[in-house]
Amino acid sequence: MTFDDLFAELGAPVFKLCFRMLGNRHEAEDATQDTFLAVHRGLAGFRGDASVKTWVYRIALRSALTVKGRREATADAWGDLPEASPLPPERALEARDQARRVQAAMAALPADHRAVLALSALDDASNQEIADVLGIPVGTVGSRLHSARKKLMALLSADGAAISPRR
Repeated sequence: MTFDDLFAELGAPVFKLCFRMLGNRHEAEDATQDTFLAVHRGLAGFRGDASVKTWVYRIALRSALTVKGRREATADAWGDLPEASPLPPERALEARDQARRVQAAMAALPADHRAVLALSALDDASNQEIADVLGIPVGTVGSRLHSARKKLMALLSADGAAISPRR
């Protein structure tokens, strides 16, 4: 697989993963760029021990965490959501407000919980795929997902948002 093929297939999912991890459009763009620079540099040496997709997602998670370490996101710097809403203006405003509350709650979670939630939401990844990306046992994925969803719900309930995380 060529770099161009990889970017065409995984560019948008990597951006979404980084955006879910960081909650900031500009930081997600930086992490996505860092990811594909690392992929470009390492593609020739890729041994195939894991799937290419798993390898790229693992690089993306590391890139997102590196960007997060370089710049702390502020609560009001969430930026635009990655996709425009086809909703009527009043519903779009409500949906955007809900999305910001979810993003703020996600940002309050520990990185390991954000990672499993973000990967779970990305292309409906299975627990096995998440385990492969994170390099942890499948059982740990299940327990982290359960704990992360529980913490996310508590944060959203405390915020007054009646939003349930995706299963």
